[in-house]
Amino acid sequence: MMKADKKKRKLPIKILAAALPVCLIAGMFFAYTSTYYRADDTAQAALMTDDKVTVGRTDYGYLFDGPSETDALIFYPGGKVEETAYAPMLRSLAEGGVDVCLVKMPFRLAVFGKDKAESVISETEYERYYIGGHSLGGVMASSFAEGNSDKFRGVIFCAAYPIGKLPDGLFCLSVYGSNDGVLNMDKYEDAKIYFPHDFTEVVIEGGNHAGFGSYGAQEGDLDGEITALKQQEQTVGEILSKINSEKNATAEE
Repeated sequence: MMKADKKKRKLPIKILAAALPVCLIAGMFFAYTSTYYRADDTAQAALMTDDKVTVGRTDYGYLFDGPSETDALIFYPGGKVEETAYAPMLRSLAEGGVDVCLVKMPFRLAVFGKDKAESVISETEYERYYIGGHSLGGVMASSFAEGNSDKFRGVIFCAAYPIGKLPDGLFCLSVYGSNDGVLNMDKYEDAKIYFPHDFTEVVIEGGNHAGFGSYGAQEGDLDGEITALKQQEQTVGEILSKINSEKNATAEE
């Protein structure tokens, strides 16, 4: 009986020893994801509805609903960035004629929500869809587009790059700032083989990595020589120009 009692006492200890590493990893993960870049007051103000853009909560995140009835951009936020930090830029896109479906990612990491665009498309009805994102969000958006190219007209990269070959049938626009201290330029250059042969690259002079959103300075980034608002305005202009050019070219065919 004494030996059996000892075995019974040892069993919980073995279970605890086996569970301890899992608990430590889980604790480290939640500690890592609980620290993130939060949307600033400018971003919060851009979530308000007015006579130009209706901003509404959805199952997938937020919809910036402007005058367009045909075109929508599905946008994946950067890693560990509160999704609403991109509200000013996305609101301007909606005002300019491209509605935006802003996706809220699990743990604010798009790597855990690469396929979220699928639910966005199933919940909305647009004639033309585009997909893109910032930093990690752009990488994951392009990864989804790689296997679902028939669903999209183009891919928009904001300080990001593809990790798999995108078909030439998709137009691609790559925008990054000259003062980006976070984007790995060696990996970006290596990834150019995955872009369609006629992709468009735009470098915003004085822009940095965090300037695509409104969440303050980002660790490892360089100081911007222009304001985040100016960087976002230029980015919006480039996106709208590219989409409108693609639409006009398609209409002429």
